[in-house]
Amino acid sequence: MYKSYSVALGAAMAVGLAGVAGSAMAKVEGDTIILGSAISLSGKYSTNGLHTQRGYDFAVDRINEMGGVKVGGKTYKLAVKYYDDESTPARATQLAERLIQQDGVEFMLGPYGTGLTKAVAPVTEKFKVPMVEAEGASRSLFTQGYKYMFAVLSTSEYYLAPVLDIIAQRAKAGWKAPSDLRIGMAFENDGFSLDVRAGVLDVAKKYNMKIVIDDKLPADLSDMSATLTKFKALKPDILLVSGHSKGAATAARQIEEMKIQAPVIAYTHCEAAKVHEKFPKSANGVMCPTQWLDNLPKQDKYFGDAAKWNADFKKVHPSYTEVPYQTAQASAAVLVFKDAFERANSFDRDKVRDALAATDMETFYGDIRFAPEGNNIAKPMFYRQIQADGSYKPIITHKDMDFPRKVNY
Repeated sequence: MYKSYSVALGAAMAVGLAGVAGSAMAKVEGDTIILGSAISLSGKYSTNGLHTQRGYDFAVDRINEMGGVKVGGKTYKLAVKYYDDESTPARATQLAERLIQQDGVEFMLGPYGTGLTKAVAPVTEKFKVPMVEAEGASRSLFTQGYKYMFAVLSTSEYYLAPVLDIIAQRAKAGWKAPSDLRIGMAFENDGFSLDVRAGVLDVAKKYNMKIVIDDKLPADLSDMSATLTKFKALKPDILLVSGHSKGAATAARQIEEMKIQAPVIAYTHCEAAKVHEKFPKSANGVMCPTQWLDNLPKQDKYFGDAAKWNADFKKVHPSYTEVPYQTAQASAAVLVFKDAFERANSFDRDKVRDALAATDMETFYGDIRFAPEGNNIAKPMFYRQIQADGSYKPIITHKDMDFPRKVNY
């Protein structure tokens, strides 16, 4: 099995190695195509950074095992050159420039998250280096006119907003008038979560729902007790939270500690934070947006369908009881590059970019087709509800919901 390799360097060490990188890290070395990625292996996004890296590596290994990438009548293997961006945008920018200018990488996989993707995208655009990203969902990424960035995931305004559509259906079916519903929410002050919030505000306005708490999470995402204290006092019907995996873990922990009761709770990054394992009482009944479901009837020749990808990944990484969608979409990003290389039949960056722009494919993760702005327009968001046994139940309409949320603190 051909393994991808990781390098997690501090600033001093990176400078010290700058002179020896040379052509060894060029885009193609012998029979190997080198992809590059600055990824969060430390800092507040390290949990999802690791999920992302494992998804990339799993796809690289599978493609290599099944014959690699065929370009110009020759077969190539894939490998990924990683640096740790320490969950810091400035570091991500520095490392993207290093990968391109010093290591000679000409094809990039994205970092974890919107903030880091925003830091890297101007660099890849400046040097005309194609980047396929799997974790930057903010709609603002796709209003900058970038021509070399392509994202396999749905954009962030759709993460929590459609949950309100489902709740409105449930309310009309025998709970309250949607306009009587009251919402408390707390969001991280980053591009992703602020876009999630904007989507929520749009749908709440459509139904005349009332926002009674609208808080920002603290920068370190370690405490939302102030919001939850307000929530206990005001007793809104719905609690919404977005703060990546650390914010999800904090929410689940403090909801349990403070014994928060609410008919509906929804937050992002449930699986990535493993809240169903770590905080099963408060997680019971939580609604979770997801980019992917492991029972989707979508497939490709490398992974089969979604269920097979899920089972195969768990065999390699048995610590996962629920594989986060961040991992699945990272694998899909590698498949997109493989497909583009072969359709371009070239390693010319502009030819590969044009092939990426023309992508129209089905994968285990779902359909992938890019708008001119680079976002995937072929795949919707999905929703699941955590059950008492820790499993995740797909939610299509309000009839699929367990309502109201039941907890026994």
